[in-house]
Amino acid sequence: MDLDVFVSAHRAEWDRLDTLLGRRRLTGAEADELVTLYQRTATHLSLIQSSVPDPQLTGRLSQLVARARSTVTGTRRASWRDVVRFLTEGFPAAVYRARHWWVPTALVSTAIAALLGWWIGTHPEVQASLAAPDELRALTRPGGQYETYYSSHPAASFAAQVWTNNAQAVAMCLVLGAFLGLPVLWILFQNMLNLGVGIGLMSSAGRLDTFLGLVLPHGLLELTAVFVAAGTGLRLGWTVIDPGPRSRRIALAEEGRAAVGMAIGLALVLFVSGAIEGFVTPSGLPTWARITIGVTAELAFLAYVYVLGGRAARAGDTGDLEAAERSAAVPTAA
Repeated sequence: MDLDVFVSAHRAEWDRLDTLLGRRRLTGAEADELVTLYQRTATHLSLIQSSVPDPQLTGRLSQLVARARSTVTGTRRASWRDVVRFLTEGFPAAVYRARHWWVPTALVSTAIAALLGWWIGTHPEVQASLAAPDELRALTRPGGQYETYYSSHPAASFAAQVWTNNAQAVAMCLVLGAFLGLPVLWILFQNMLNLGVGIGLMSSAGRLDTFLGLVLPHGLLELTAVFVAAGTGLRLGWTVIDPGPRSRRIALAEEGRAAVGMAIGLALVLFVSGAIEGFVTPSGLPTWARITIGVTAELAFLAYVYVLGGRAARAGDTGDLEAAERSAAVPTAA
């Protein structure tokens, strides 16, 4: 296709569309003309991008098409229907679709934490490298810092602080996944190292049951959210390497939008785990009751993902925006 000839043939239509878009009021005939010119210009943009892409011309036509689309379709406002759809379809479907990434991530990470805990708990020299003996006793003794940590602040403020810290970690996993997933691996290792140190030190003091009784009520749901975020971040990093049949730009846009939605959904999940950590973990409930609450919350989340999310994913929901809200797809050359 000769680009100069193509521009000469259609420039008048583009200028006319620009003129119509600049008017505050249109007659019926002008509105019909605007719709027709919008459709033609969108076709022209697709042809140019797939055949002889020109950055300057593509930019101008993209802007025209976007303005025309907004005028034709009107501005869409979010509603409670969008919130309900997100919570019952979009978010669980996105988590379900990412299960082949976050489930292995959870299994490998848990194994690493357990291995680190065993190594620290069975090697006194490693414990000595972490802190002085008096400091270790202050951490692990009955009423020590590992126990008082959860009741050191008022429950509400502690829950808010925990939620903020965990939400930041989850957001970083999702956002930094685009950097080939490498920062995600570091964040994940730091979390598993902290868990492994706690397991190792408390097991060496013969108080592993106490430690697990404190960690499991909130930790099951909290770590699952971290694993989901890490797995999604790793998948996003892999998309940079291998976008599949989609172009890299389109693949990253689709997976990135789904990841942003997951960040919002996981923030809600972490709100629940933060509430458990702030109000249930330090409570006077017996250990079995606290763990039961944590296990129930975890099973409820997994059922939510595999039942609602599985159903939505099989129906074609990917966690991305609805088709009407996305930018028009442009054909790519084979």
